[in-house]
Amino acid sequence: MCHVIVTCRSMLWTLLSILVAFDELIAFMSPDWLLGFPRNDSSVSRDGVDSREYRPSLGLYSRCLRLGSRGGGVSCGPYAGTFAEVTSGFWQAAMLFLAAGILVLAVVACVSIFSMCFQSILRKSIFNICGLMQAIAGLLLLVGLILYPAGWGSEKVIGYCGAEASPFRPALCSLGWAFYAAIGGTLATFLCAVLSAQAEIATSSDKVQEEIDEGKSLICVL
Repeated sequence: MCHVIVTCRSMLWTLLSILVAFDELIAFMSPDWLLGFPRNDSSVSRDGVDSREYRPSLGLYSRCLRLGSRGGGVSCGPYAGTFAEVTSGFWQAAMLFLAAGILVLAVVACVSIFSMCFQSILRKSIFNICGLMQAIAGLLLLVGLILYPAGWGSEKVIGYCGAEASPFRPALCSLGWAFYAAIGGTLATFLCAVLSAQAEIATSSDKVQEEIDEGKSLICVL
């Protein structure tokens, strides 16, 4: 018989696990990891030449550029057609570690939804297993984030950030929101690993067991 057990701590862990997976995926796909130095975009308007300042952005495999006089607006898309065309070997390694971490987080996010009904897998606590997986995912993400700035000396980054760009030194560039989102998601991943233990304690408490013994199938406790 399936007992649906919902507690504040288990629900918090489930929601945070799902949010963290989405956060890391969105950050990975975003082109806003680095913001290039300001540039002028001159276009012709009714009143003459209109000069506007903009900053191109560069992600792990994508970028955003203003089209300027060729039609206006911003063009965003991948700059690398294949994995081998990614601008730096460090970024290639970072992408592998980040993708592996995100894959683990996605699996945990899916499993966490079913944790309300199934609290064990092969007699092992589903919360403890998922917590261990989240700790591993956090380490994978951390390695990826460390490798990322090591690739700032690549030719493409120099084109965006100036000739003084070098590993761990972005020169004229500034970090975009995607990089900070990835850092925040990594910290939240380790938090999820800690919360998984609390979720295990909450769902196996004496109060929950008493309601199971009473024959209840839907159990909601604080």
